[in-house]
Amino acid sequence: DDLELNQFDGLPFSSRYYKLLKERKTLPVWRVRCEFEDALTNNQLVIVSGTAKTGRSTQIPQWCAEFCLLAQYQHGMAVCTQTNGQRAVDLALRVADEMDVNIGHEVGYAVPLESCCSPDTILRYCTDDMLLREMMSDPFLESYGAIVIDQAHERTVSTDVLLGLLKDILVQRPDLRVVVLAVSPMTDKLLSHFGKIPSISLEVSSTAEVVHSISRTKDYFYSALRLVLEIHRTKEDGDVLVFFASSEEVHCACRILRREGSRQGGELGRIVPTILCPTEGGSPSEMTKEEGFKRSRKVFLATPREEDVWWAAESVSFVIDTGVQKKTVYMPRIRANSEVLCPISRCQAELRKHLSGAAGKCFCLYPEDSQLPSEYCPQILEVNLAPTVLFLKRMEIAGLGQCDFMNRPDPEGLMQALEELDYLAALDDDGNLSEIGIIMSEIPLDPQLAKALLASCEFDCVSEMLTIAAMLSAPSCYMDMTHEAAPRHKKFQHPEGDHFTLINIYKAFQQSQADQYSSPEKWCQNNFLVYSSLKTAEAIRSELTDTLNRIELPISEASFGTKANTQNIKRALLAGFFMQIARDVDGSGNYFILTHKHVALIHPLSVYGTQSHRLGLPEWVVFHEYTLSEDNCIRTVSEISPQVFIQVAPLYFFYNLPPSESKEILQNIEALNATTITSEAESSCAEAPQTSERCVVQ
Repeated sequence: DDLELNQFDGLPFSSRYYKLLKERKTLPVWRVRCEFEDALTNNQLVIVSGTAKTGRSTQIPQWCAEFCLLAQYQHGMAVCTQTNGQRAVDLALRVADEMDVNIGHEVGYAVPLESCCSPDTILRYCTDDMLLREMMSDPFLESYGAIVIDQAHERTVSTDVLLGLLKDILVQRPDLRVVVLAVSPMTDKLLSHFGKIPSISLEVSSTAEVVHSISRTKDYFYSALRLVLEIHRTKEDGDVLVFFASSEEVHCACRILRREGSRQGGELGRIVPTILCPTEGGSPSEMTKEEGFKRSRKVFLATPREEDVWWAAESVSFVIDTGVQKKTVYMPRIRANSEVLCPISRCQAELRKHLSGAAGKCFCLYPEDSQLPSEYCPQILEVNLAPTVLFLKRMEIAGLGQCDFMNRPDPEGLMQALEELDYLAALDDDGNLSEIGIIMSEIPLDPQLAKALLASCEFDCVSEMLTIAAMLSAPSCYMDMTHEAAPRHKKFQHPEGDHFTLINIYKAFQQSQADQYSSPEKWCQNNFLVYSSLKTAEAIRSELTDTLNRIELPISEASFGTKANTQNIKRALLAGFFMQIARDVDGSGNYFILTHKHVALIHPLSVYGTQSHRLGLPEWVVFHEYTLSEDNCIRTVSEISPQVFIQVAPLYFFYNLPPSESKEILQNIEALNATTITSEAESSCAEAPQTSERCVVQ
């Protein structure tokens, strides 16, 4: 018999293809394949709702790729977005296996700092923010004939912006097909936003046993850990999945379970706690197959919004849902983040109940009648909108109309974002992007950090600012602060502040990699630093360097350590972060923030927080972040002089500062400088009078 050929690469199918095809046909999504293909053929937009393990994220993108193939890719290839980079990679690997093609060729992926695609790629998995960045060069997404927006129910900023812009793009491109994958509580919201469109449901009733607590306890953290140990003692088969409120709780739980697991009797087997966070880069499908995990019980520790990460963790039989999440909410009026502990949504709760399988158990550490919010809260309502507004201003240049948000951002947040971009000289007098704003939009950083990097080109400290930007963009490189860690971190500390300390750490890490006799992983462990965070910073720095080369900005030679270089780094930092200045008002570490009159402390991990008795506390500082929480602190702090601040801060920002003693000090310094300059001008023989340059970067 003639061998059946793969329609995507023209080669005969392997035996593994038929084995996987048999498994695929058992998935709930296959029951609606014909219905879906008819809807896709006859409609521009289709909604598919379903829980985890229905096969929606693997099968529907393949069917969209087949749809594009039928049109001979005249309108483009297929792309599927994910909110999590590791999930995008996992799905691409799985789908390439199912389609019997090579990863990186017919099926590929593109996630931040990593791309595995080729000109032959006809189905691509990527993160939602990566697809947005593609729109800067391809605003109408003309490279694609079918776009699948997965995990739309998570309501990330990038997903909401994509859905808002696609509504306009669909009008311009009648050949384009868009499929939105979400869970059922989100369906009504999507239908009201897009109008009358086909909606296909994949809901699967789970027979898993669900056990609720009688009352909600504040001690949910230790209740969850005790329950893990109780499950282990029952000797029932299956791994455990626990949802905690934050990554800090996840890491703390991991340490406790490692300690307690070592105390269990040998007949019970080992407890192997495994952290699964977006920044950890682990895959459940890989972890469950590691040989070292045989004859042991794995305990997967997850944070909120990771319900879909577990699509491949088939070994999980027990799910423990603490029912709470720690969210970071941006407060535009005071330009600060606030950490809030709040209940999860009903949508999240339902997703978690399906993760243990039909024969498993889900333990909810809250009463069954708890009043949970119905849906995920849109992140567009909780974040600093400056990066989003900068992107949308760029899209206006490309010809796209207004973004039609499902939930309109808060007007106060929008006004604060526009004000910030105006202060950064990213907008012209008409409110459109200026030349500086266009360049800033090309750099994959928050606007303030992008402006500081641009300013470093003028101040000849690009190499150092690239390192600072990369270290600030990557996850924190510090392990949890302990007595053992303090003396190891001390050797990296720089007297000028935390930004300079980050450069010291990065340079030392680079040296550890160059040393053929040492292991960088071991070096990080010995110095209580996070290896994965430093590798991420290294990749970010490389990407930023490529970006500056692409837009032909000069990159100066490194001269870290010289007095002139130190002053230039501070000037570049102030060019972007002049809105984040604080002054020690009483000499004891109570820092008054000039823009909104709040008083904060320096974070304990800071150079000045841990070594204030040796270095002394600076009077004036620039900081990277302000967080309203139990400790109410400013993070990543470096000393500055008020004279340099006055020189770099835009005039209109300086005079809009609210009245305070600190502002009066700055005004007196400015008046003294002006008097000095006038006196010098009158006594000199210069042909033209001197002036004091203020907005040097603009």
